[in-house]
Amino acid sequence: MVINLWVLAGALLCGCGGPSTMSSFEASAPLAAPVITTSPAQNGAVIVSLSGAAGATIYYTVDGSSPTDKSQIYEAPFLVASNLTVKAIARQGSGAVSGAVSQAFTPNIPSGTLVWADEFANTSGANAAPDPTVWTYDTGNSGFGNHELENYCAWGSNTAPCSSSSPNAYVGTDGYLHIVGRQPSPGVYTSARLKSQGLFSVQYGRIEFRALVPEGPGIWPAAWLLGNNIVTDDWPACGEQDVLERVDGVKSPDWNEGSVHGVGFTGDTGLGTVFNFPAGQTAAQWHTYGMIWTKGSVAYYVDDPSKPYVTYSSADMSKLPGSIWPFDLGQSSFFLLNLAIGGDWPGAPNATTTFPSEMLVDYVRVYAN
Repeated sequence: MVINLWVLAGALLCGCGGPSTMSSFEASAPLAAPVITTSPAQNGAVIVSLSGAAGATIYYTVDGSSPTDKSQIYEAPFLVASNLTVKAIARQGSGAVSGAVSQAFTPNIPSGTLVWADEFANTSGANAAPDPTVWTYDTGNSGFGNHELENYCAWGSNTAPCSSSSPNAYVGTDGYLHIVGRQPSPGVYTSARLKSQGLFSVQYGRIEFRALVPEGPGIWPAAWLLGNNIVTDDWPACGEQDVLERVDGVKSPDWNEGSVHGVGFTGDTGLGTVFNFPAGQTAAQWHTYGMIWTKGSVAYYVDDPSKPYVTYSSADMSKLPGSIWPFDLGQSSFFLLNLAIGGDWPGAPNATTTFPSEMLVDYVRVYAN
């Protein structure tokens, strides 16, 4: 005779014999597999989002391998502009693991095709918020690891010393993103640091920021990327790619620095190269700052993508004992655009520093490799 032990246990504990008592003893339902959804980007590229049961962690791969709880954790929608397969599983705490879901993408997009952009268009007739589906903000005055002096303010913030009537980040009717450093009172500075963290990210491609940056003592504009895995692996393990970065006033020749950072190569031990502008040019003019990111390689250029001024590769790690190349671990990276004031690198502003001081961004674009 076959005995249903669940029914028997229920009957013994509740003093009744009906199968209706099973519910409190049944095993929990299997964890559902994640769901893969897409939204269109440009020219055949898509933005992929993963979702799962409440409280579940989603692990995924984009190289065709089977995901495990050692794979990248999903943190944000990511751009797919090449032929690849997304596979994902979910895990509830340290318990149940779902089955895998898989979706192949074959957009067959030619190299050099524009696949995503924020052009900072604004036809409203007034200053407008940066696209809230792409951009959020770091805020406050924690120094951000560099002893910076500014208070970073979000669009619409009136938390002192921020003021919505004097915004630090807005899209103007001129079609530019304005990031404005201000000095509302002596020794007090406000600015903005926009980021696409949690909203949009990318792995590989040619990424461009067309920008005009301010120059002056204590002024530190930047356009850069951090890995989505900063949430779990922290900096510098997440990887940092600095496409546009410079400090202080105009020099001759004027310059920009492109650098990469990871475990074993930060600060003075980092990989950074200065690009000197041609005679007659300065950083305080419009330039296109670009990065060509492929597997095993990060190259930087200014204005001409056919002429990178430096290329870093995973092979560089052999020169840096204990270093780890973080840019091919499977995670995508998010954008940051900011204008810092003061800090360890530029030092403090002085009486010659102009306020307000504006960094303008015409567009952020991603092209297929």
